[in-house]
Formats: sequence, C-alpha cells, structure tokens
Amino acid sequence: MKTNRPETPHQAALLRLLQDGPRSRAELADITAEPATPAGSPMPTSGSAYPHSRRMAPWRMSRSKLNAELDRLMKIGLIESDGLAASRGGRRSGQVRLSRDIRFAGIDIGATSVDVAVTDGELTVLGHMSEPCDIRSGPAHVLDRVLTLTAKLREQGLFTQLHGAGIGVPGPVNFAEGVPVVPPIMPGWDRYPMREAISHELGCPAMLDNDVNIMALGELHAGLARQVDDFLLVKIGTGIGCGIVVDGKIYRGVSGSAGDIGHIRVDELGPVCACGNTGCLEAYFGGAALAAQAQIAARSGASPYLAERLAATGTLTAEDVASAATQGDPAAIQLIRDGGRRVGQVLAGLVSFFNPGLVIIAGGVARLGHVLLAEIRSVVYRRSLPLATGNLPIILSELEESAGIVGAARLISDHVYSA
Repeated sequence: MKTNRPETPHQAALLRLLQDGPRSRAELADITAEPATPAGSPMPTSGSAYPHSRRMAPWRMSRSKLNAELDRLMKIGLIESDGLAASRGGRRSGQVRLSRDIRFAGIDIGATSVDVAVTDGELTVLGHMSEPCDIRSGPAHVLDRVLTLTAKLREQGLFTQLHGAGIGVPGPVNFAEGVPVVPPIMPGWDRYPMREAISHELGCPAMLDNDVNIMALGELHAGLARQVDDFLLVKIGTGIGCGIVVDGKIYRGVSGSAGDIGHIRVDELGPVCACGNTGCLEAYFGGAALAAQAQIAARSGASPYLAERLAATGTLTAEDVASAATQGDPAAIQLIRDGGRRVGQVLAGLVSFFNPGLVIIAGGVARLGHVLLAEIRSVVYRRSLPLATGNLPIILSELEESAGIVGAARLISDHVYSA
C-alpha cells in the first residue's frame, strides 16, 4: 500500500490551502508571506482544520521556498498546473490545484444504513451509494456491504486507486487505535479492527471515528459551520450524540466518548435504555423510542393518522410521526414537542457550560423539522444563561445525509494532507 503524502509541514499547509480550490502561485506567495503564527500559539497538527485563514496563517515561506515545495508536490503527483491566473497588473502567474486523480472514500455506517461516497481531492462528491443495513448484523456483514458498494462505485469508473478512506460508526471509538469501544447499539463490534480491515481491503490509508464527529467535520467543511470555530452538532437518529468542535478541531475526550449525550439521564424513573441505565435522553427520543411512542398513540386511538399507517404497514417510524404532524395530527405534534423539550433540557446545560457559537441539529429524527426546532430553541433560550444565548443560532443542518460522507472524506484528507 503506497500513497504519496507531503514530506514537510510547508507542503501540508499548501495542500490544505488548495483544498478550497485552485490558487495562483502569486496568491500563495501573498498568503505564506504573512506574519508567522504569534509566539505561544499552537502549531498546526494533522487533525486540525488548519490552515483556513480565519484560524491561523500557514508557516512563513520565502518565494523560492514556496516554488520549491510546489514543484515537489507536483513531482509526487499531489498537485498539478491549472493554466494561468487572471492578471494582477503584470505578468500572469501560474495557477496550481490539487491533482485531478486524487480520490477519497467517505464511508458513513449508521445504525440502519450504510452510505459510501467517492470524492476528489477537494472533497466534491463524485458518486454516492446507499443501502439499508442493520448494524446489529455484525462487523463482517457490514464490512461486506461497504466493500460491495465501493466496488460498484469503482465499476462506474469513478476511481482506479483510492488515496484514503474515512469511516464513521454509530458508537464510541478509540481514535488512536481505530476500533469501536463498547458501543451500546453495536453488538459484536467491541474493539473490532475496522480501520485496519478497511485499509487492507481497499489498499489505502484509513481513519475511523464516531459518526457524529464525522458529521461535524462535514458541517465544518461544507456546511453552515464553515465560519464558526466553536460549535455543537446534535445528531438525533436511532441514537443521540453530539459532535463538539473547539477552535476548528473535533474534541473526542480521553477515551473517545465525548459528546455521548444520549445517555445523559433526564428522569431517573424513566424507561430502561439500551445502555442498561434508566431515564436516558435516548430512551425518550431516539428513533426506536419515538417509533414505540407512535405505536402507543396509534393503538390507543389518540392518533387516527398513525393508526391508519400502522394498519397499512404493520410498523411506524419517525418519518410517519413527521408526516402525521404535517397533517396537523395533535398526538404526533405532542410527541415531537415532548422530545424537543427533553433535548432542549440537556442542550441548555451544554450551552451554558460550553458557550458555542452555533448549534446544528441533524440526523434522521431531526427531519421532524421546525416543530422540533422551535421546541428546542424555546427551552434552550429560556433555560441557558443569557450571556451564552444572546447571539446563538440553533439551526437545522442543510447537508442532511451528505454531512457524514463529506466529513468522513475530510477526516482522511486531513490525514493524507499532513506531513
């Protein structure tokens, strides 16, 4: 397995600048001639979002050093010429861009589905395939489905070789080792070498992280968080989790369990959760909990719409609750409000503690829409400290299902584009 990577921190900085699109050599010279990072500031690391200009300038380089590093990147096949830039009053500068041959795989493994995408070096999605898949069927089956979808994308001519693969899974991850760790809804996955297995099967470097973290990376790269250094992404799906971004970088905690807010207790006398505790937020408003509550409303006669859906299909989902709410069904609307209130209670504490610049609500259950969003906003703005909420947007994700695959590609590109 051989994948070219930058050889110096300067080359890594230049690759990340080019990740946002082609630039002229003159423009790169202007940027890299800016004052160096102030004394005492942390230097960039492979896991950071560096070097977006709003965070820190790349390391200073002379023009000759810049040209030498660009020439070296061109020689190892990571960048290529892209014609001449527009004139700035004199001789037109040559333009460079990431190689058109760079390909990354973004793999988003959810509780009930698998998504695989192939992107170019700038993380534009070139092809995307998805299929239902139960995470409880075990790692061997899920890995087989991932490889099948990847092979289909290869057959479409989207790539001949991958430069890297990023993977997200719906449970805690030991990021350094690339393995899931005691994931509550993933029986048989504890310490399964997923990163190693994907790397071996696809013949490229791979990185593994929690699915909420890769969604947060997706928002950071291509979503509403592009201009925000510190934010929270709350995913409400089969489970409930929170991606925490601090100074443009994912905060994972010591053991990889940071942001597991679905298992914060909201009522000690509440229902038993999948984790074994009682009264967890997820036991009230995860996808399975909402479906169970919808069935109760249908069978009790509280919701004629849901009763009709249950009779027709034999089961109910969060999407059915959303459809009922759009029809003005009082029971469905109340289910959404009750869930939003509990999410808001937990989120209010997080906002007062963390003081983020933005909160993004995402995930399948988040598609319940503005009834849910209004309830969450109401509770957070009422319960959190005014100083923390005075200028705090709480919004629905606009990326939806693409957040995970783009974020997974961003995860591996940050690794590949590091020295």
